[in-house]
Amino acid sequence: MQALKAEPGGRIVTDGSSQLVHALLAHDLVDELHLLVYPLTLGNGKRLFSGDVHKTFRLVSATPYSSGVVGLHYAH
Repeated sequence: MQALKAEPGGRIVTDGSSQLVHALLAHDLVDELHLLVYPLTLGNGKRLFSGDVHKTFRLVSATPYSSGVVGLHYAH
């Protein structure tokens, strides 16, 4: 995966693939996260972050929308 990121362009963008996101996080290939937080609880489901990966990101911006959804942008 490191070779893929090293290719010209250098950007890997994914939308909604939890398995790919887990793999990218595990290989330290995530530089930014753009998350949408919805004001509801489900009780269970797929996890975005697995318990065996620890990364520190800093909040770049938070954008609240009239629907109650909040857009969060984090950088590594």
